[in-house]
Amino acid sequence: MSIYTGNNYFCDNIKAVDARHEAQKIAFAPLTFQAVRALLDLGLLQIISESKENGISLSEAAAAAGISAYGAEVLLEVALGMNIIKLLPGKETPEEDNRFILGKIGFFLLDDEMTKVNFNFSNDVCYKGAFELTRSIKTGKPQGLDVFGYEGKTIYEVLSSLPERVKESWFAFDHFYSDISFEEALPIVFSHKPKKIVDIGGNTAKWAICCCKYDPSVKVLIADLPGQTAVAEKNAGIAGFSDRINVFPCNMLNDETALPTGADVYWMSQFLDCFSPEEITCIMKKVRASAGPDSNIYVLEPLWDKQRFEAASFSLQAISLYFTCMANGNSKMYRFNDLTNAIERAGFTLVETRHNHGSKDYSLLRYKIVPDDKNRETQ
Repeated sequence: MSIYTGNNYFCDNIKAVDARHEAQKIAFAPLTFQAVRALLDLGLLQIISESKENGISLSEAAAAAGISAYGAEVLLEVALGMNIIKLLPGKETPEEDNRFILGKIGFFLLDDEMTKVNFNFSNDVCYKGAFELTRSIKTGKPQGLDVFGYEGKTIYEVLSSLPERVKESWFAFDHFYSDISFEEALPIVFSHKPKKIVDIGGNTAKWAICCCKYDPSVKVLIADLPGQTAVAEKNAGIAGFSDRINVFPCNMLNDETALPTGADVYWMSQFLDCFSPEEITCIMKKVRASAGPDSNIYVLEPLWDKQRFEAASFSLQAISLYFTCMANGNSKMYRFNDLTNAIERAGFTLVETRHNHGSKDYSLLRYKIVPDDKNRETQ
């Protein structure tokens, strides 16, 4: 399967006139983003979509949305400039007879689940805090989180206390990407017939519940921050698995944290991207101290240099900025080599690699412990 290799990163073949156009898009990005938000919130895109091939006039669209002709005009004109909507061919003149139809970009903004999840996440979680990106880079702290009143914290410490809409968009974003890969990962993980799984960073217990549904005898221990384990424990009970899903409240960065031993599988789904390379190595050393020679350590991550499409790579590169200004100030979406190097420094060897896993092109990596004698030789 082909993997996007980022040829555009090496070649600058864009024409100067097109480059200037792209630069203007960046210059006005905050305004155009909020224009799209208004088009969605006011229902204008939906109204245009429902007009189908007949299109709709400015006055008709304004009346249907319950706004002034002026309000509809400024939004629809910028939507034309962004190619979100188009003018119905053959109706160019007179101006009052112009009729608007939905363009391909408008379709994705309106009906594509991934685009909606990303848009709501950017708007509800990141937009206001992104103004503090420069300060976050200078300090190495998520200064954007200050907009929610949590100065000096990371988003993981306060996740359960965020405003409801913010929390809803955060979890929708988080689950949309990782959960899609769970179905394909289950038969791979369970091919080794694990009886005990430690789910590190188990969040709301989605993976743990999937495991219990897949195998009637497996037991799962969720290791996460206390706020998250409380939610996970509740969800496990609702799903009917409180007898097989237990929680281990902890902070994986604390020196005192020691994971329970004896698990067949240690699972980390979209977890390690929440930490710097040095922190990843520190966490994996705790995993190594807990795991046995027969344990399988699975890491499920979207890697931006292992995507099939440029749009996917760009999305992951942009998500790194969320980590910088909102989440913790020091982590990102990683390249394959950067992540594997951080893990292997803790005494692991990569034994199986599956790229383009699931419809969102995750990478599923399986590791084993390097024996102590060999590990010492490499240090």
